[in-house]
Amino acid sequence: MEPRGLAQPIDLEIMKNLRLHLVTWNVGTASPPPDVTSLLQLSSQGPSMDMYVIGLQEVNSKIINFLSDLAFDDPWSIFFMTVFSPLGYIKLSSVRMQGLLLLVFVKHAHIPFIRDIHTHYTRTGLYGYWGNKGGVTIRMSLYGHMICFMNCHLPAHIENAEQRLDDFEKILEMQQFEDENVPNILDHDILFWFGDLNFRIADYGIHFVRESISNSRYNLLWEKDQLNMAKKKEAFLQEFIEGPLQFKPTYKFDLHSDVYDTSGKKRKPAWTDRILWRVKNLSQHPSEDGDLSEGEQTISVTLNNYISHMSYGISDHKPVTGTFGLQIKPLFSTPLVTLNPEGEWNAAQDVLISYSTVSEFPSSTWDWIGLYQVAFRHVNDYVTYAWVKDDEISSSEDVTQVYISADEIPHAGGEFLLCYYSHNMQSIAGMSQPFQVKCSGVLDNAEGVVCAFPSMCSWMFVKTYELPYWIRPMAYLARSSQTGGRDPSAGRELSASTPNSASPPAFIMVLNK
Repeated sequence: MEPRGLAQPIDLEIMKNLRLHLVTWNVGTASPPPDVTSLLQLSSQGPSMDMYVIGLQEVNSKIINFLSDLAFDDPWSIFFMTVFSPLGYIKLSSVRMQGLLLLVFVKHAHIPFIRDIHTHYTRTGLYGYWGNKGGVTIRMSLYGHMICFMNCHLPAHIENAEQRLDDFEKILEMQQFEDENVPNILDHDILFWFGDLNFRIADYGIHFVRESISNSRYNLLWEKDQLNMAKKKEAFLQEFIEGPLQFKPTYKFDLHSDVYDTSGKKRKPAWTDRILWRVKNLSQHPSEDGDLSEGEQTISVTLNNYISHMSYGISDHKPVTGTFGLQIKPLFSTPLVTLNPEGEWNAAQDVLISYSTVSEFPSSTWDWIGLYQVAFRHVNDYVTYAWVKDDEISSSEDVTQVYISADEIPHAGGEFLLCYYSHNMQSIAGMSQPFQVKCSGVLDNAEGVVCAFPSMCSWMFVKTYELPYWIRPMAYLARSSQTGGRDPSAGRELSASTPNSASPPAFIMVLNK
C-alpha cells in the first residue's frame, strides 16, 4: 500500500486511471460507528483512492438535530472529515436534504483540476413538499469531463415499484443546472446513481428467498428483483449499468446482527441499497490492454468491486460499496492558478505569496488566498487569508505578490499549504505544495530570536488550534541569559505551573540558562 500522506501532483501525461470508492448506507438515524476502516478500504494493500463519495440516507433529522446541523456540520460529516483529513483528502462538496446527505472527498493533488461544482436537491415526499424522500446531487468538471453523483431515497414497500420509478423520473426531470452545455443530469459524461432505492424481490415468498440466500444462490432471485425487471421494460433505465449482485440482500436486519428481520413484520430480504452508473454516448469499458487509445476514448468506467459490509450493524440496512476505475484522458493539464510562498516563512515576520494565472482565468476582487494546515478538512478550514486585491503589493504581467502580516501567522509554526479560492468559480483554483513555517520566538535583549521547545510548539498548534480562542493553551517564554555560544535550545524544561486565576489555562515553557 502506498504511503497515506499528502498526494503528490500527478503527471497528466501518464495519468490513466483514477480510483473512486463510493458508499451508500441507510444509517437509520444512528450515530457513526467507531471504525470504518473496512468500509472505506483504508487497509487495502493496493493504491489509495483518489476520490471518496459517500451517500447516506436517514441521517437523524429530528427538528433539534436538523436545526443544529444547519448551523454546524452534522456528526456524520465531522466524522468522515476527521477520518479523511489526516490522509490527504478534503471535503470538496456536500449537500443535505433532511435525512439525505451526500459527501465528496478528494485527494489534494486533484483539487486544482476540479471545476464547476454545483449541488441540487429534489423533494418527492408528500407530493414533493417533504424531503424525507427524493434525491440530492453533486456535479463537477473533473479534468474537463462532467461527472454527476446522485444519492436517492425512494418510496418503501413492495407494492410501490411504479411509484419508485415515477419519483426517479421526476428527479431526472427536475434537476436542471445553469450550464448551456450540460443543463440536465443525463447530459453529464458520467452519472452515478445510488442510494436506498427500495426495490424489492417480487413474487417469491419469504421462505424461498431466505433459503436461496442461505445457500448463496443469489442468481435465483435476480430475475424477480424489481429494479432488474424495470431495466428490461423502461427505456430511461436501460443505459444504467450495475455490477452483479453477488452479496446478500442488504435489508432488513435486526440491529447489531447479521440476522434477517425477526420482528412481527418479518420483512422479506431485498437488495434495496444499490449503485449504478451511466456513461453518455461513450464506451463503458477500456480496451483489452487497459489503455486509452488516442482519439478513441476520453473517459470510461470500470467496476472493480461491488460488495456489502455485513459487519456494520448500527442500522437495519447493511452498507454497500462500489470501487471504480475512471479511465480519463485529461482535457487540460495546467491549473488555473499557480501559487507559492516566497522564501522561507517565519511566524515572526510578514510573509509574501506569489501567484500567476492562466490568461482565461475569471479573476474577481473577491478572490482570496488561504493559509491551511496540511491536514485541513474543507475550504473554510483556513488559519488565515489574504484578499488578492486588497493585500496586493506588486503585480507584473506574469506574477502577482500579496502579503500576510506576521500577526496573522500562527506563532507555533508547523507545516502548511496555500489555496487560491475563486469567487466566480466558487472553488479552489490553485494549491501550493506543503511548506514549513518556522516557530516564532521572543526577542531577548536584542540578542536574536530564540524558541523554547520548538517541537512542543508544533504539537501545541496542531492539537489546540481548532479549540475556541479563550481555551487554547498559550506558550510563555521566559528570559534567557547569555548562552555563551551554546545551542539556545539546550537546557529546556517544561513547567506545569498554574497561571493567574484570571488567565485562561496555559502551559508554561521556561528556558533555563
